[in-house]
Amino acid sequence: MHSSKDEIEGDEELAASSGSGVSRGRRYSPVVAHDNDRAVLEMSSIDPRSSSSTQDHKKVKVNIQQDVDSEGSIPNHSVNGPQRESKLELFGFDSLVNILGLKSMTGDQIQAPPSPRDGGNVSITLERPRPTAVKSGTLMGVFVPCLQNIMGIIYYIRFSWIVGMAGIGESLLLVAFCGSCTFLTTISLSAIATNGAMKGGGPYYLIGRALGPEVGVSIGLCFFLGNAVAGAMYVLGAVETFLDAVPAAGILRETVTKVNGTNIAEPITRPSLHDLQIYGIVVTILLCFIVFGGVKMINRVAPAFLVPVLLSLMCIFTGILLARHDRPAVGITGLSVKSFKENWGPAYQRTSNAGIPDPNGKIYWSFNALVGLFFPAVTGIMAGSNRSASLKDTQRSIPVGTLAATLTTSGLYLVSVLIFGSVATRDKLLTDRLLTATIAWPFPAIVYVGIILSTLGAALQSLTGAPRLLAAIANDDILPVLNYFKVVDGSEPHAATFFTAFLCIGCVVIGNLDLISPTITMFYLLCYAGVNLSCFLLDLLDAPSWRPRWKFHHWSISLVGALLCVVIMFLISWSFTVVSLALASLIYYYVSIKGKAGDWGDGFKSAYFQLALRSLRSLGASQVHPKNWYPIPLIFCRPWGKLPENVPCHPKLADFANCMKKKGRGMSIFISIIDGDYHERAEDAKAACKQLSTYIDYKNCEGVAEIVVAPNMSEGFRGIVQTMGLGNLKPNIIVMRYPEIWRRENLTEIPATFVGIINDCVVANKAVVIVKGLDEWPNEYQRQYGTIDLYWIVRDGGLMLLLSQLLLTKDSFEGCKIQVFCIAEEDSDAEGLKADVKKFLYDLRMQAEVIVISMKSWEGQGEQQESIEAFSAAQHRIASYLAEMKERAERDKTPLMADGKPVVVNEQQVEKFLYTTLKLNSTILKYSRMAAVVFVSLPPPPANHPAFFYMEYMDLLVENVPRLLIVRGYRRDVVTLFT
Repeated sequence: MHSSKDEIEGDEELAASSGSGVSRGRRYSPVVAHDNDRAVLEMSSIDPRSSSSTQDHKKVKVNIQQDVDSEGSIPNHSVNGPQRESKLELFGFDSLVNILGLKSMTGDQIQAPPSPRDGGNVSITLERPRPTAVKSGTLMGVFVPCLQNIMGIIYYIRFSWIVGMAGIGESLLLVAFCGSCTFLTTISLSAIATNGAMKGGGPYYLIGRALGPEVGVSIGLCFFLGNAVAGAMYVLGAVETFLDAVPAAGILRETVTKVNGTNIAEPITRPSLHDLQIYGIVVTILLCFIVFGGVKMINRVAPAFLVPVLLSLMCIFTGILLARHDRPAVGITGLSVKSFKENWGPAYQRTSNAGIPDPNGKIYWSFNALVGLFFPAVTGIMAGSNRSASLKDTQRSIPVGTLAATLTTSGLYLVSVLIFGSVATRDKLLTDRLLTATIAWPFPAIVYVGIILSTLGAALQSLTGAPRLLAAIANDDILPVLNYFKVVDGSEPHAATFFTAFLCIGCVVIGNLDLISPTITMFYLLCYAGVNLSCFLLDLLDAPSWRPRWKFHHWSISLVGALLCVVIMFLISWSFTVVSLALASLIYYYVSIKGKAGDWGDGFKSAYFQLALRSLRSLGASQVHPKNWYPIPLIFCRPWGKLPENVPCHPKLADFANCMKKKGRGMSIFISIIDGDYHERAEDAKAACKQLSTYIDYKNCEGVAEIVVAPNMSEGFRGIVQTMGLGNLKPNIIVMRYPEIWRRENLTEIPATFVGIINDCVVANKAVVIVKGLDEWPNEYQRQYGTIDLYWIVRDGGLMLLLSQLLLTKDSFEGCKIQVFCIAEEDSDAEGLKADVKKFLYDLRMQAEVIVISMKSWEGQGEQQESIEAFSAAQHRIASYLAEMKERAERDKTPLMADGKPVVVNEQQVEKFLYTTLKLNSTILKYSRMAAVVFVSLPPPPANHPAFFYMEYMDLLVENVPRLLIVRGYRRDVVTLFT
């Protein structure tokens, strides 16, 4: 029967919307970009995000392929369930919960199907699920791998020697001490592993997602080194066991005839260091060939490696129960209370490199040194988490399997301490490194075979696991230097395997198992500490997403586990500890500088968030003391003119924002407004915000970007100034460019908008800084000389003085000097005013020259010719504008109207304002024509005056001044005289 087909035809039209933030109908002149401004040139190369455009009508087709039952009929299925009348049409087709949407919540990059609303073809096929790969359970997936990795070479060829050196009492303490470290780490691992789905990388993935990419990569690389070095340890253990079992295979042999300076009856023959090196290199190369040619085969037969281990353990314990005095060898006492008592205390002494007691030996053993030697015998708890991708249920298998393996091996070690200490004399324990093979029943060969197969299997696991760990770190694309080790999903990491083999061979050349073991210990302990710290941080922060299924955890347990790891590191060797921590720190520093930024939702981000919330609450809503006042500028990016394409903010505004911070401390908010309807322009706003954020980072500005969609600029800014910020972290200074082009381009809507913004700032109690001559503002590399002149006319809380001091902290203005100009009403007041201002500046710790200008000298001075011309032109334009208003009012029989509201014009007051600005402009041109930058107080817009008049006042004030900052403070002090 053919599959049924339904055609769903839907017609949708999306309104065309422009990607720019400038409303239609306005004519803006472009701001000329300087050739030496890299910001404009380089940012122009960024591809713009395509804006929404009108779409054609499209047909949407849904193909449903249904299974046919045995009778040839179609089962009663529909796309989302049984065929019935839908009650969920309100939610929309693409809003229904589906498996793709659920998987996407776990972080899987799954392409969701398009919906009819998107105008694309939708094809949904209902078929029987494909058979998936066989998944492992708790036993074979976690318990067996952990048991294989924990039960290794140390137990077979070093454990009895450790009991002889430390005694039974301190050996029990040693096992409990090291076992408690891995037990606490297992609890932390269980909590993190059950808090969500896991990907490849094992502990690196867990630590990186909990503590951030920098910490994850640094600890992950150290863990990789630990695994690579562990492969060398397993190879040396297998070779040493083989040479002990087959002495004739040795090329060079060492014979020991004295123990503690006393001749012994039977010489002890030990493998030569060169034999270990030669055979070790050969075995490592052979293992590498096996890894390249049969990794899948090794994984399939990996459980078989456990059989020799279990069989050898049975033989060892059987031999202990059957042992008698001097049988099967001299020094064997059988299970004896006398041997137990004699071996209870420690016998720390010097030994040769081979571990034979020697008063002139180079190595002195202590409890701390034995911790470093024994600790690799309790590692391997990460084997289950490394196989998370092949587990049926990671959130159940990892905690249960790992804890079971940890407790099983710890119990075995504790029992073995008691048995080994009771079955042989101390001399036998210290001289027979393969005591386990000596007492094994029925013959030692079983133990030799078990040791060799178990260690070779562990070495194969290291040579297959370590490269995959390195490839997982490389695939996260954090460090560019690791790109050589990237692999495609499903491919073998050949480059990483070569590198791992190189490291393994280098450690094999060392040839001393006792020197390699502490190195592994440091790297493993560093990884375990990272796991404990991850759980501690996540548990302490207790974010809403922290909901592990493993309930037996607490932040104090994880903290104790982390501290225990650090204590063990220093107990083993403070020098090795310092080197390993320094290596991890160097990697961390390198990743933080060279690494690519990645947001993995780590615990540090949650900690920063909670710290920010707590700090915000502690700041409260009351006013900040002047000693703690920081400028939080709101940079109004939307220009009065047009910028080059793909440059969302004037480059000089970003440079100026940096000038308002002391040593880069502080935060700026870069804001832009897009005209239009929010529903239509929401996507454009997101794209513009992303572009602005990128530009801020490019200009090295400490700040955030915000884009607001509003019907017009005035309404958008009014909403911003009311709602932007939280508590005392609201912006306190509004920074924008002076609209120099409004008359040249005849942009008649700018005066009302400009005046409205200033009035909104006054009402909202925000300071205002208006930059005139922004195109000429210097960047960080352009040094300025001369003076910074302040025309301090009105009380502004010291904002103008503070901004001038902040300018001096920048390299561009550090060679300038500050001049403060004050205006006195009478000549007699000039000297007193000058003295008061000097004393005030001295108390503020500010160096500046004070110049007082009296009103009388102001009246007598001659105006600059260019100021007279500008004054006359302004008078003419104001008279013409006033005449038009009166004519319109008489024609419409209405009061005088301007900008949509009634105004009252006092012509004498208008003349007075014009004259005041003329005098101030003439004074600035007379004293500050060569100044690096000029500060002047911002006059407030007069009430009931047209915005056109205020723009004329301002234009006359700034006429012919190349670089001017117009400043208005707010109703509070930002500087203080007191300490």
